Amino acid sequence: MNFDDFKLDERGLIPVVVQDDENDQVLMLAYMNKEAYERTLEEGRMVYWSRSRGELWRKGDTSGHVQYVRSLDIDCDADTILARVIQVGAACHTGHRSCFYRRLVQMDGSESKK
Repeated sequence: MNFDDFKLDERGLIPVVVQDDENDQVLMLAYMNKEAYERTLEEGRMVYWSRSRGELWRKGDTSGHVQYVRSLDIDCDADTILARVIQVGAACHTGHRSCFYRRLVQMDGSESKK
């Protein structure tokens, strides 16, 4: 599938859910533009588009916390990529393994039975 076939937002970006290939942990959410996608394919390392800095961002260049691509999948609507990676070090800029380390709520399951 070509990048031009993806459903992009108004800025030409597609969200990327990043998952650890070894244990299925969701590590982060980032965005790609066409150049980031093509460089990811060429290099075998995750390259994103930084919305805050307005530039390409190759994960690990400054932190050393590299993400090596294992697979890229597209969802049924072609509007989100799932990247399975080998994560070296922390994925989060805070130093946590995953960006999702703060729980908002925990349900015991009984809520869904009503």
